[in-house]
Amino acid sequence: MSRLIRMDQSGHTTVAEWSAEDPASVEAAVVAFRAELDEGYFAVVSEGEGCAAQVRELPVDASLVILRRPIAGG
Repeated sequence: MSRLIRMDQSGHTTVAEWSAEDPASVEAAVVAFRAELDEGYFAVVSEGEGCAAQVRELPVDASLVILRRPIAGG
């Protein structure tokens, strides 16, 4: 089971869970993913120890996708 989580004040909140073999759960996760991006969140997936990549489409084969707010500053 794959998970889409949002980093927030509580630590994290599970936004969606899906299985690549269940098209309905994938579609629900894609809808939730897009809604979070529309709210200003960034999505990242691990690419191994110490490395992550930002994604703009839900990677259905990922076991964990993390949503976070942009870091302030500049």
